[in-house]
Amino acid sequence: MPSNRPLMQTYPLGSVEVSPRVVAVLAARAAGDCYGIVGMSARGLRDGLAELLNRDNAERGIELRVSDEGLSVELYVVVDHGVRILEVAHNLMSAVAYSLEKHLSVPVLEVNVNVQGIRPPEERDGGS
Repeated sequence: MPSNRPLMQTYPLGSVEVSPRVVAVLAARAAGDCYGIVGMSARGLRDGLAELLNRDNAERGIELRVSDEGLSVELYVVVDHGVRILEVAHNLMSAVAYSLEKHLSVPVLEVNVNVQGIRPPEERDGGS
């Protein structure tokens, strides 16, 4: 279940609250920069097909859980045909965790990758 709870950090002079949507956008951008990732996918499959999200709503393919210990991230992605899925998923986990920890200074407890689809080679090559 996704958390709508904001990420909250308290400091001596006050507190900082980061919207879950901002955290999801950071994760989506890190994912978009990973080799082999075509894009984010909607969480549910429609008629057995993954819906590829555009960059404006890519955060819909991410679920966050915020706890006192840190963040848990669930990613729903479409990968490119011909890549080693497990290797791409592992690189994606590392990239997202690094990006979130770097930008938010909050520990990332886990990053789970759900591959919702594979882009066929004919779509990649422009249909030829």
